[in-house]
Amino acid sequence: MAKSYSVINFGLISIPVEYSSAVINNDISFHQLHKKCLERIKYQKYCPHCHKVLKENEIVKGIVHDDEELVVFEKKELDALKPENDGDIEIVSFIPLKEIDPKYMQKNYFLIPAKKGKAYFLLLETLKKMKLVGLCKMVIHNKFYYAILRCADDYFLLTTLFFEAEMQEIPNLKVPKLMNKELELATMLVKKMQGHFEPKNYHDEFEETIQKAIDLKAKGKSFHKSKKKTTKELSSLMQALEKSLKA
Repeated sequence: MAKSYSVINFGLISIPVEYSSAVINNDISFHQLHKKCLERIKYQKYCPHCHKVLKENEIVKGIVHDDEELVVFEKKELDALKPENDGDIEIVSFIPLKEIDPKYMQKNYFLIPAKKGKAYFLLLETLKKMKLVGLCKMVIHNKFYYAILRCADDYFLLTTLFFEAEMQEIPNLKVPKLMNKELELATMLVKKMQGHFEPKNYHDEFEETIQKAIDLKAKGKSFHKSKKKTTKELSSLMQALEKSLKA
């Protein structure tokens, strides 16, 4: 797990920390091969105008400005525009977590102390007691973020946030009138299906199917996709609720 180092700054207090992504990408990735010889294919940067494969130093980047003018940037010009990655996590305020709509939450990082000392745990216990999170700003991989620093057991979880400008506009929904009987049956069904969140019981069924197919193919065996159970569409919501309760 790749680790990065940073410093939490609030007031005149600085807390050295190390952070790493809270998730691991377990997706199975296939190589693209030439069907005839099974050699891995290569991607080349090709200019259709000059009919040639380009080297890295022959490539610049551009963007269309005002729908007509092409503005071109050299690599050194783009490098000069990158945010200063000083590694600091600057807390700008402390706010209640309930004020943050979950739709703004992006990616989680584990944040642990990089050096021995009380400051990390003092801030952690203080925020737990006050039921607040730290709203902060920082740079990760040359990209600027606002993020929240929140308590999770005995460590901090850093969650980057989407900006308002990145959010899709939610359409206005016309809410239909719900009958009391429908609400009653829906409540009964939800209670019947009520449980607890147990992460260890949840598996990526799609990835497991792919891995099973790979293992079978490696042994020279074929695999067959299991048929999905079909459910008969019911004519009314009430009928669907009643049958669901009986199932």
